[in-house]
Amino acid sequence: MTYPLLDLTHKTAVVIGGTSGIGLALARGLAEAGANVVPTGRRADLVQSAAAEVTARGARALAVPCDVTDRASLKSLLQSACKEFGKVEILVNCAGRTRRTPTLELAEKEWNEILDTNLTGTLRACQVFGQHMIENRYGRIINIASLSSFVALYEVAAYAASKAAVASLTKSLAIEWAAYGVCVNAIAPGVLRTALNARLIDGTPRGQEFLLRTPMKRFGLPEELVGAAVFLASESASFVTGHLLVVDGGFLASGVNQ
Repeated sequence: MTYPLLDLTHKTAVVIGGTSGIGLALARGLAEAGANVVPTGRRADLVQSAAAEVTARGARALAVPCDVTDRASLKSLLQSACKEFGKVEILVNCAGRTRRTPTLELAEKEWNEILDTNLTGTLRACQVFGQHMIENRYGRIINIASLSSFVALYEVAAYAASKAAVASLTKSLAIEWAAYGVCVNAIAPGVLRTALNARLIDGTPRGQEFLLRTPMKRFGLPEELVGAAVFLASESASFVTGHLLVVDGGFLASGVNQ
C-alpha cells in the first residue's frame, strides 16, 4: 500500500546511471511507487534490460542510452522522454566512477575523467533537465553524494573531491531554483555491498574497517536507498531542498563503537 503523498503515479523519472547497482535499485523502486521510469546509461543492452525490469513492475519505461559526458546526449534523452511522457518531473543522478590510487601517483587524466563523470556530468544533467523543470515550475532532482562528501576515504582523492563538490552543487542549485518549484537534494549512501565491490570489501582490511565504523555492523544493500529516493521524489518532500539525506547505518555518527 502506498501512502498518497508518496505515490508517484503519473510522474516521470529519469535515472541516469540507472542500469546497475544503486541506479538500477532506485529505478525499480520508483517504478514500484508508480512512476514512469527512464533508466539510462551508456550501454544499450543494459538500458534495455533495466527498462524491462521497470515494465515487469507494472510501470511504463523508455530505453534510451545516454552519456553524461556528452551534453547533446542528455538533451536528446530529455527530448525522447518528453515525446513519450509529456514531461519529466524527477531526475536521479547516479552515474559515477572511481578508482583507488595513491594521490602522489594520481595522473591528471584519471582525475579529470572521474570529475568529468561524477561532478561535471551531474552539473550537465542538472542544467539540461533543470531548465525543463524550471519552465514547468516543478521538479525533483536527487543527486548521489557519498560518505566522502563528509569524511576522507583512503586513496580515492579524486572521487572524494568530486563527491564533496556534488554536495556543494546540490545546495547551490537548491537555493537558486527553489523559487521555481524545483527541489534539489542528495542521498549520501554508506558502504553498500554490490556485485561490483564485493571482492574489495568482503573479508578485506578495508571492509573490516568499514564494518568497525558502522554501528549496524553490516554493509547496506542498494534497495535500502529506495525509501529515501521515493520520499525526496514525492510530495512528502515538498518543503525539503538543499538537504543531504544520509543512509549509512550510523557511520557518520560513529565515534567509539565498543
